[in-house]
Amino acid sequence: MATSGRHLDRLTAVDASFLTNESSSSHMHVGAILIFEGPPPKYTDLVEHVRSRLPLVPRFRQKLVVPPLEAGRPLWADDVNFNLTYHIRHTALPEPGGEEQLKQLAGRIFSQQLDRSKPLWELWLAQNLERNRFAILTKTHHAMVDGVSGVDIGTVLFDLERDAKPMELEDNWVPQPEPGTAELVARGIADAVAAPVKIAERAVDVVRNPETTAKKLVEGLEGVGEIVSAFADPAPDVPLNEEIGPHRRYVWERSELATFKGIKDTFGGTVNDVVLAVVTGALRKWLHGRRVRTEGLELRALVPVSIRSEDERGDLGNRIALMRGPLPVYIEDPVRRLRTISDAMAGLKRSKQALGAEVISRFNDFAPPTILAQASRINFSTRLFNLIVTNVPGPQMPLYVLGREMEEVFPVAFLPQNHCLAVAIMSYHGKVGFGLLADYDCMEDIEVVSNGLNESLVELEAAAGKKVKAA
Repeated sequence: MATSGRHLDRLTAVDASFLTNESSSSHMHVGAILIFEGPPPKYTDLVEHVRSRLPLVPRFRQKLVVPPLEAGRPLWADDVNFNLTYHIRHTALPEPGGEEQLKQLAGRIFSQQLDRSKPLWELWLAQNLERNRFAILTKTHHAMVDGVSGVDIGTVLFDLERDAKPMELEDNWVPQPEPGTAELVARGIADAVAAPVKIAERAVDVVRNPETTAKKLVEGLEGVGEIVSAFADPAPDVPLNEEIGPHRRYVWERSELATFKGIKDTFGGTVNDVVLAVVTGALRKWLHGRRVRTEGLELRALVPVSIRSEDERGDLGNRIALMRGPLPVYIEDPVRRLRTISDAMAGLKRSKQALGAEVISRFNDFAPPTILAQASRINFSTRLFNLIVTNVPGPQMPLYVLGREMEEVFPVAFLPQNHCLAVAIMSYHGKVGFGLLADYDCMEDIEVVSNGLNESLVELEAAAGKKVKAA
């Protein structure tokens, strides 16, 4: 299953937006901390393991090239100087080698921007983790991959069996020469000429399927209207939205997927609703600790939703729509909080926000870079949301790397400008890992939020237990 990675593929509008929104203090890379049982593999063995699987992810041997004179969006080009050992790093945790030291390492790694002159990913092997364990930290620019596509350099590491045989993939990769200025300008002109042809092709579809297309058009415009109306209802001003610097704190919490499913089965809704309710409860406790009154206060979370079709599974790049999920921190009762969120999220799913976002995304594919830059900044505006909360379902079977079983995974999101906190959640093999990425200076009390996650979950679990017992 090789993914797309042709030489001089142009970035989509959504992928390019992650480049536009990046700054020296707002880094647009994502990743994960993967914890494994057993002694760490040799660095050279890990390098060769990754090398054997690079044909599955050709994009990871490509770098960005930017056309001059704004002649179109950036393109992916083969890196003629690709060096795998640059991207795979090796380190050891200082004594005592506990999880606290691993969290500090993660904070430092995710504080550093990726070098845009090279393929936009890194892999860190961290040994000396207590209890005979080690960790692998993955770091990939969001322009290259989204969390729902399921294909990145971390994914191809894994085997489904402890004693899996080494892959024998044919690797005949020979890098294409880096394009010159004239070629980049010529491709920009060619793409600009091709744009009306693509529009015409869609017009033909309209003629062939007038009723279906007309219905989609009306629904899409309604969805755009719903997004526009969101600007009249901005996110509240809270301490989560302050100027940030380049440095990061990273902490995690762990739980069991069965706990979330039990709460969902008792009170209705979805596992994601329970996740949002737990995050809401933790933020309510944090706001109270900051002496912020929560009466009538509803925070807004940016909740990424996949719009990837079935035939696009396995493709690199981003196919996501951004929806605003409510976090009603004004509600004290945890069960009422959950039900309020469930009702609101069901309403969002019935709405046409995701369809409207896709319409805007398709328009942006034809937009000049200057207009695209302005549109992408709106997507990450603090006017619209207070923090990112992203929940990705992971595999529910054990995974292995070089014969070592992965025990836990803690995902890492990113911080847009003026956003002090991002919460990423991922389930794996019956467990749920919460990864909290925070600005180093404005979130010194990040542990209050992480501790609040468990406290909120315990409240909901207790309420579910009482209901079941009463029944």
